[in-house]
Amino acid sequence: MDTDPAGPVELLGEDECWALLRSSSLGRLAVSVANEPNIYPVSFVAADHRLLFLTSPGTKLAELTVNSQVAFETDGVEADEAWSVVVKGTARALDSQYDIDAAAELSLRSIDPTLKYVYVEITPHEVTGRRFKVGQEPEPA
Repeated sequence: MDTDPAGPVELLGEDECWALLRSSSLGRLAVSVANEPNIYPVSFVAADHRLLFLTSPGTKLAELTVNSQVAFETDGVEADEAWSVVVKGTARALDSQYDIDAAAELSLRSIDPTLKYVYVEITPHEVTGRRFKVGQEPEPA
């Protein structure tokens, strides 16, 4: 854990980032197609150093087939501190029955009441996180 010279921000190590990812279930998926960014809220599960979420055929899935490079973010806020974890990686829809069956065992549930049956896996190439104290902005010097 390092301190960011820009302020009271604690940079988190990868192990702590994964612990926070495992403790969370809602995040935001960022994709970009034809230089047009989109962000989608998704329910997810972190397991085996990868992220999984469920989706249905539509815009999000179509965009992932055009550009599989994604960013994902989840965060938490408590009374005196907050944290944020960002994952950059490659997304793919699971297509082998073995992978789908393994993903189904993870008890992934969507928070919105829609039918979703396509599992998407994000394989990270970078995981970063920050923790910081919650409080009022200091007076300017």
